[in-house]
Order: sequence, then structure tokens, then C-alpha cells
Amino acid sequence: MTDSQIVLTQISALEHLSLADGIRYISEQYPGKVVFSSSFGQEDQVITDAVFRNQLPIRVFTLDTGRLFQETYELMDATKARYGKSFETYFPATERVENLVREKGFNSFYESVENRKECCFIRKIEPLKRALAGADVWITGLRGEQSENRAAMQILEWDEGNQVLKYNPLIHWTYDDVLAYLQANRVPDNALHRRGFISIGCGPCTRAIEPGEHPRAGRWWWEASKKECGLHAS
Repeated sequence: MTDSQIVLTQISALEHLSLADGIRYISEQYPGKVVFSSSFGQEDQVITDAVFRNQLPIRVFTLDTGRLFQETYELMDATKARYGKSFETYFPATERVENLVREKGFNSFYESVENRKECCFIRKIEPLKRALAGADVWITGLRGEQSENRAAMQILEWDEGNQVLKYNPLIHWTYDDVLAYLQANRVPDNALHRRGFISIGCGPCTRAIEPGEHPRAGRWWWEASKKECGLHAS
């Protein structure tokens, strides 16, 4: 079979498997080449629970931008304590951050979309590329209902920018599905969720949302954009 035929076969298989069985299946198809990136959001905590509780052979990593909420760091420690597992942490290149701050200040991302994307690139996208080096499959916590861009994504698809297969096991899950899993399995999550923060990123770039607002309205709220940092661009 061609590569595209193999992927179509894998998509068909994954569509009918449970979360844990799907992750296990993909790890068997690409042994030693599957990684999972967690930002410690509720979706990512669901996947973390499935990976750690079932002892699945997946390398787990996170990106520390240097501007995360204190509550996010507390959740990182709580997650380590809960499962007795560690994860890799990737930081932005020091020289790039120093140059950005020296040239444009600490809050240049508020001034333009271009500046915000520059900050996201330095603090998130470049570290992600280092974290994905050598991987064949990147597991994400994306859900289709999160945004118009994500609604068009498949459970398994090719990520041209990072040259890996992207596996989105929660792509068909609803937010209620996520909450039900967290509660049923007593999975720790971020205390900010109880204060109106649904999608949590960097502290300066995230606010709580109002009732009826889109879940990602609190991300980069000062600009009218697709609400993406570039990690999951279409």
C-alpha cells in the first residue's frame, strides 16, 4: 500500500477505538516514534491520564513559555504526584527571548498581530520543533468544536509544517465528554477553570470568558484573529 492508503487504513481503525486503545494502536504502528504535547488544559489532562494510567509507551512533553500562570505550574506538580511520572519540559531559546525583550519590551504582543505571532514563535513554535525532532506521530488534545479551523481536522492527518502525522484522539469529543472523563477518573485539572478560564495559555494573553462567549474568546482577546498561535495552523 502507498503511504496515503496506510494512513486511511489507520484512520478507519482509530475511529472505532477507545481513547486508550487508540493511543496503544498508534504506538504499536510507530514504536518509539510517538510523542504527546501537553499544555495541561483539560483535554490534555484526559490524554495524560490515558497514557500514564495505562502505562502506554508515549513520550510526554510540555512547553514552558516562561509566562505561564502559577496555577499551571501547580497543576504540573500535582500531575507528577498523581501518576508518579515525569515529562520533558522545553523552554524557549534564551538568546531569542533576551533579544525580543531588549528590542521590543516585555509586552510587544499587545501592539500588533505580527508582534504577537513573533512572541508565540519564539516561546512556543521553535521549542515545539525541537521537541518533535525524530518523532513520526504527534498526539494532541484538539477538539473539533473548539474552533472553525479545528472542526475541519481529522483524527489522523499530515502536519506539513512539522513533517509528522498529527493524531487528534479527542477530535470528535464534546466539552461535556471531557468534563465527564475528568470527573469519572478523578483527573486533576487547573484551578483557573473554576474561575471562568476555559482555554488557558500564557498569563498575559489569557482572560476569563463571560457566559455565552466562545471558549477561546479569552485567548488574545484584544485582536480579531483565528485565535491560534501557529502550533496548529491549517
